[in-house]
Amino acid sequence: MSAPAGMKAIIAAAIANLIIALSKLGAWVLTGSSAMLAEAVHSFADTSNQFLLILGTKQAKKQANETHQFGFGRSRYLAAFIVSIVLFTLGGLFALYEAYHKFSQPKPITSWHWVPVLVLVVAIIAESFSLKTALEEAHEARGEQSLWMYIRSSRAPEIPVVLLEDVAALLGLVFALGGVGATLATGDGRWDAVGSAAIGVLLVVVAAFLAQETTSLLMGESVMPLTQAGVRHALVGASIKAVMDLRTMHVGPDEVLIAAKVDIDPDAHGTDIAQSINAAEERVRALMPQYTCFIFIEPDLSQVSGISETEVN
Repeated sequence: MSAPAGMKAIIAAAIANLIIALSKLGAWVLTGSSAMLAEAVHSFADTSNQFLLILGTKQAKKQANETHQFGFGRSRYLAAFIVSIVLFTLGGLFALYEAYHKFSQPKPITSWHWVPVLVLVVAIIAESFSLKTALEEAHEARGEQSLWMYIRSSRAPEIPVVLLEDVAALLGLVFALGGVGATLATGDGRWDAVGSAAIGVLLVVVAAFLAQETTSLLMGESVMPLTQAGVRHALVGASIKAVMDLRTMHVGPDEVLIAAKVDIDPDAHGTDIAQSINAAEERVRALMPQYTCFIFIEPDLSQVSGISETEVN
């Protein structure tokens, strides 16, 4: 199994976030800025998230065994779900707590005034390059879909997760820069807390969206409607007159389970039926070469099942 298309984006984001996190942490030590601390924790959370995605990808490559007979493809979904939890708790909730603490006890930035501004500007540039890499990866994967539809419908979680993290990181940096800038301009440390609060709300919203999407993937989503229509068409041929029922499910981003009940020509014999089913499986696999397909076809007769020709089609 080849590496997922988003691996380049994951590695780029991990390197950028680790460097940025250390820079923000240093800026917080020098200035005591609440927004800088919130942003440092945010970047450390993002870095850990990228490593979680890499770990999930590595786990997904393990061979199927007696206990996990369809393989470990869902490890990638689980990793993405854990990412949403980390982003919510370590990123969002911590930023909101820090905002509350600093708003209750505001402190102006009295030393090293230029450090947080410089760090945030450099971080914005670095995050922009990371986002550019993720957008390029998404462009190759999404085809003619809009970017939003791709994020909502993609069965591979890595690129959408990195995209959303990078967008949240850039917006968070803008909020932090606004809070720090207002604090330096007015001498009122509460603006720094406002910047931290804005970061917290942003991360909680993004984390909730990611959790919703990855939960759906974990529960098992079907293949895309256009692909499902292609599968239905590919199954018909020779002794197979029509598809009576078709169910599909992603058991991983690159693995698909296909179960079909097909209407068999009543005049077909056992060997003909077996050959027709084997040919149908070959056609489906040729239609979906990018996936490992687990195909189960049940032959039936529409007359015996009491299913009308209209219901079959």
